[in-house]
Amino acid sequence: MHPEYSLAYLTVLGMAPPRMVAVAAKAGYTYVGLRPSAVTDDEPRYPLHRDRAMLLETKRQLAATGVRVLDVELIRLTPDFDVHEQDALLDASAELGARHLIAQGSDSNLERVTEHFAQLCDAAAKRNLTADIEFVTWTETADLARAAAIVRGAARSNGGLLIDTLHFSRSNEDVAELAKLPGSWFHYAQVCDAPSEPPKTLDGLIFAARNDRMFPGAGGLDLQGILGALPPGIPYSLEIPTTALAKKVGLEECARLAIESAKDFFAAKTLRQPPSTPSPRRLHH
Repeated sequence: MHPEYSLAYLTVLGMAPPRMVAVAAKAGYTYVGLRPSAVTDDEPRYPLHRDRAMLLETKRQLAATGVRVLDVELIRLTPDFDVHEQDALLDASAELGARHLIAQGSDSNLERVTEHFAQLCDAAAKRNLTADIEFVTWTETADLARAAAIVRGAARSNGGLLIDTLHFSRSNEDVAELAKLPGSWFHYAQVCDAPSEPPKTLDGLIFAARNDRMFPGAGGLDLQGILGALPPGIPYSLEIPTTALAKKVGLEECARLAIESAKDFFAAKTLRQPPSTPSPRRLHH
């Protein structure tokens, strides 16, 4: 059986949320991931938490198509993070029926970023959302160990750890270490492929991550091993920006190719399950 798939915003960067929902429905996605809070200064902005008309149009498209919102991004846990500044974004996420919030630990102080993550989890829990830390190679939370330390330290039942197959691979992580973490931390995964050899420079890493990923099966990442270490049945968010291809065939076609490639890949592959190991006891708030 195929997993449920979500169309990540980065795959169709620049597409307005209502259109994105329609495209996802046509291609056969179960979910979409929305980005009301811009990640870079130069990307198109769709602040649904401040644009009531667009939020309502997005809701109408969701209702008409049956597509659901898997996640909303991005909340940066900076040194001066104020959780109350996120109220409008969290309220809009809840109104859209989203399940998860993506957070990044943009703070070198582990104790402080952990406290801020705990605050975000508490605010999210009031709206029936999870908060999921994503580690990204070039940020202050660059690897699995630090992301896990934040989730473990916050000790919130709705706190999670988001694995992106590209960032996992580029951080040279060990699948065996991933398999040791509590399965309850993993609510979904971001999936793409890429060459097995990473770019040689930081600029190259960033460019590839934002513009030049590959469809599942087209690259050399250990997708079977990484995803096999995660709980079975979780949704896969297809975050596969292909800027050069999009210029040739359009964003809608890229969205279609992403899900068709994923379906073909996972139909042909059996995920490798790591040796079973006792899971650390989960702390609850």
